[in-house]
Amino acid sequence: MSFSCNHSLDGSFPPSPAEDNRASQRLSWGSLLQRLTELKGINQSVTTDHQCNCSETGSVADMSLSESESSFFCFPLEETLATEVVATITQSLNNASHILGCSKLILPDCLLHNISEELLHLAVSEPCGLRGALIDLCVDRGDQDSLCTVDQIAVDSTLVPTFHVTLVLRFESSGLWPKFQKLFKGGKSSTRHQHTLRLSTSFRAIKKKLYCSGELLVEECC
Repeated sequence: MSFSCNHSLDGSFPPSPAEDNRASQRLSWGSLLQRLTELKGINQSVTTDHQCNCSETGSVADMSLSESESSFFCFPLEETLATEVVATITQSLNNASHILGCSKLILPDCLLHNISEELLHLAVSEPCGLRGALIDLCVDRGDQDSLCTVDQIAVDSTLVPTFHVTLVLRFESSGLWPKFQKLFKGGKSSTRHQHTLRLSTSFRAIKKKLYCSGELLVEECC
């Protein structure tokens, strides 16, 4: 009687059909895990590329991001950028005191904080965030030739601006400060104090998108 003994070259027995199935399943799970890993890498790449798609020499995307999609802009990096912009605004206003007809200009801390918050609010739906802002800084002096342009600030000069913001600041005309000034106008210290002006905490912000046609957004901030 004859029989066959199917040894492999290394002396071991060939795998049984059940073992073949388990090996196939292991291979399938391995392939699946590998595919999931690849997909995860693609998603991470897409998330990274989802950041600013502005071109230095070309055009920008023709659609702004929704507030929910671009909420990632409101993190410390944007807040730090807003702080730097407000510091530039402060310096520009202090340097322009002679243009505004005063020897000293008082800037309330509340005003600077509100400007920072408003810039972050206006930038949240923009494809490049606050980096894409071009800001015209103006002061309403309240006379016949009322509007005075103090400075124009490009937040990131290496980018093509995506939106334009006009900040219209005002002198304080109510409250204690005007009354305080009047006390000194009739005294010996009038020469020293009559040219000291204080900005109001309220201002106007006008926004216009530069990559699509649309109405102006005008907001009164206080």
